[in-house]
Amino acid sequence: MLKKVFLTLVALGISFNTSLSQDTFSITAVDLITGEVGSAAASCVQNCIILCDIHPGKGIIHTQASFNQNNQNYARTLMNKGYSPQQIIDSLIAHDAQNNPTIRQYGITDIYMGTARTAAFTGVNCQNYKNHIIGLYYTIQGNILLGQSILDSMEARFLNTSGSLAQRLMAALQGAKKPGADTRCAQYNKSAISAFLRVAKPGDTLGTYYCNLIVNNTPTNKDPIDSLQVLFNNWLLTKEYNYNATIPEKTFLYQNYPNPFNPSTNIKFEINKKSFVRLSIYNIRGEEITVLVNNELNEGIYNILFEPVGLASGIYFYRLTTPQYTESKRMLLIK
Repeated sequence: MLKKVFLTLVALGISFNTSLSQDTFSITAVDLITGEVGSAAASCVQNCIILCDIHPGKGIIHTQASFNQNNQNYARTLMNKGYSPQQIIDSLIAHDAQNNPTIRQYGITDIYMGTARTAAFTGVNCQNYKNHIIGLYYTIQGNILLGQSILDSMEARFLNTSGSLAQRLMAALQGAKKPGADTRCAQYNKSAISAFLRVAKPGDTLGTYYCNLIVNNTPTNKDPIDSLQVLFNNWLLTKEYNYNATIPEKTFLYQNYPNPFNPSTNIKFEINKKSFVRLSIYNIRGEEITVLVNNELNEGIYNILFEPVGLASGIYFYRLTTPQYTESKRMLLIK
């Protein structure tokens, strides 16, 4: 099997050396409102996409640092059997293919009964700087890093960016775009060599994903995160524009300002056709907690006052739904 793994990696164009697929910084995350699962990463080796194992409607597994295909296959089997992220990691540690889990790093996020579950692991013998962050619906992990600031910046960008899961994942990678973020790339004055962003919708099939953007390699003078951003911008224009263009009515949920939200914030939306409208607030577990509008409205632009009575500061979502349109946006509530 090890020989087969070696041949697979050679076919992918990856050098077989001590830095093999020691992916440097990555994020796994889910969107409980849309049911999307996704991840993004970059590394100072080629083809870092091999570390990503995404399961539409279920979750994401990142197996990184001294990548081993047997471990990834084993983790995939466990997720398909319904094991939780922590159970998968515990079993990976107990059954490492080479009996050396200390050189591995894992990040796993899934959706189970409408809630998110997360777990991560960083082996003590991964190369410094190494660490991980476990959030309520995301994990961020890395090794051979410039420092903790890389992971912290990724988390801050992810949490403070509005929009879809794909947009937030792209923002997280931009948070790590610093020369030498992967310290092996300091000599090139860039953060990494390869990068990817992948998002699956619940109805996607294995291998066919809603968003699947990959930069396998970059010239010395280019940063792969910049190259990925170009691909992402083009994808966003075509994918999102074409999707919205199929909606008969011109309905639009604005990105509200100010964000962070406060008790004086209005939620703005526009409908160009008389329609039944539902505007709701959800918590990060995907539970509907407040309904602001639930009736038929005439064509026009509306500003609905949001009064967060009884809600604690934190992350929430607001969703606009009509018979032919639905869209959700993220907000940060500060009281």
